Amino acid sequence: MITFNHLSKSYPLGQSSVQALKALSGDIQTGEIVALCGPSGSGKSTLLNILGLLDTHYDGDIHFAGNTISKCPKALTRFRRENIGFVFQRFNLIPVMSALENVAYPLMLNKVPYSKRMEQAEYWLERVGLSHVKHHRPDHLSGGQQQRVAIARALIHNPQLVIADEPTASLDSESAAQIVELMKQLSHEQGTTFVVATHDVRMSSRCDRTIHLVDGTLSSHAIN
Repeated sequence: MITFNHLSKSYPLGQSSVQALKALSGDIQTGEIVALCGPSGSGKSTLLNILGLLDTHYDGDIHFAGNTISKCPKALTRFRRENIGFVFQRFNLIPVMSALENVAYPLMLNKVPYSKRMEQAEYWLERVGLSHVKHHRPDHLSGGQQQRVAIARALIHNPQLVIADEPTASLDSESAAQIVELMKQLSHEQGTTFVVATHDVRMSSRCDRTIHLVDGTLSSHAIN
């Protein structure tokens, strides 16, 4: 699914720079659920943004399903919209939209007819256990409910890859288990690949593999 070669990323800091990633190479298989773990400042968010094609200012290259990823902004925007789902740590829900409308939003961008996108939004809200609040706006939802809306939104267009930043951090144990089980089902049934930055052992312990980052370098091992 994803192969990355010699990824390096630096940020300016005064008269010098800080190297966030140091020539990382690796691969993630189709249908695999991979946890990115490590202390704050280890490079997790940087790697997540690069693999999600949100950040193009890096050295190295990325291959997606055997194809080299272009850094052309227009091509990247279309590719992300069609192939990648995002779960952001701060939810990034649209305040004036209902839960249903927020979930349906990616399908609107992909020009899916209204009735079809509403039908799909209803389905995904049901999958995350939120049918009863579908008409609520984000400010009337708890943090855990907002997170589940964000997860449903990430999944609605059946992406090949889901990039998730702390997807279970705001969830109680029952909701977290439900979301992890949903990810497992999608990985097995549809071959959806998940790359998840997490500190939550409830999440990382259920992943297929953990990539540990420390000071911009990585090591990888399988989890039984």
